[in-house]
Amino acid sequence: MTPEHDLAVIRRAYAKQVLAAANVIDTPLETAFAAVKREDFLGPGPWPILRWLRSYVPTPDADPVYLYTDDLIGIVPSKRINNGQPSLHAIMIHAAAPQPGEHAAHIGTGVGYYSAILAHMVGSTGRVTAIEFEPDLAARAAANFAGVPNVRVVAGDGATADFDAADVIYVNAGATKPADNWLDRLKEGGRLILPLTTDRNFGGPGPAMNQGAVFWVERRGGDYRARWISPVAIYPAEGARDAASEAVLADAFAKGDARGVTRLYRGDEVPAERCWLKAPGWCLAYN
Repeated sequence: MTPEHDLAVIRRAYAKQVLAAANVIDTPLETAFAAVKREDFLGPGPWPILRWLRSYVPTPDADPVYLYTDDLIGIVPSKRINNGQPSLHAIMIHAAAPQPGEHAAHIGTGVGYYSAILAHMVGSTGRVTAIEFEPDLAARAAANFAGVPNVRVVAGDGATADFDAADVIYVNAGATKPADNWLDRLKEGGRLILPLTTDRNFGGPGPAMNQGAVFWVERRGGDYRARWISPVAIYPAEGARDAASEAVLADAFAKGDARGVTRLYRGDEVPAERCWLKAPGWCLAYN
């Protein structure tokens, strides 16, 4: 078993490698990745690591050193629910830019590892509301955060769960539309990290990265600025999907040009020719 003082060095190296893979320079984020112990959230090893060409492969033993790579770790392998890829989370958390003293709502917390990263970044004067749909995972997350005063775990549907207005709403599941709950609860200047995915994104033998994208949305009064962040393959969100919006999203991905998006609009007034995606009640537009 690797000694703890050596693991601390390994975590610092891991943090640097994760941010380098994400092409991100962010000292508070790097510090959080170096400080939070992944093994504290994933339960006892050996752990199932997702290898794309071989499915899940267990670590050779229960040494936490195996967790400090840019890999997905299965938390419910039978459902393909994972503790997600660190470099993707680095990209998304960097875009969300959580600040000391802020409130972050994490939709799809899983067992809580990335909620802990957010909690480290908002600090003791900030707080995190960690929401998880799967009851067993919510229970594990609650146990992991027992005695942590600035993290509250909520078991339920993140699209409808009750939480206070937030500076950051960090969604870690694939939606076909932004839940009204998320847009309504963004504070002025608040940032929403929104993965949009089609049904093909996570349903086949391998990830369909061209069927998923993460968007950053910032609220300014009644306006919502938006931009493309990254392609994504991610587990679907239970409460933020419907067939009609999925069909519109699939057409948008077939069209391409998602990187030109600059605005999210609520309502139906924006002409279709200005939109990358136009669905009933909302759209992602180019200007």
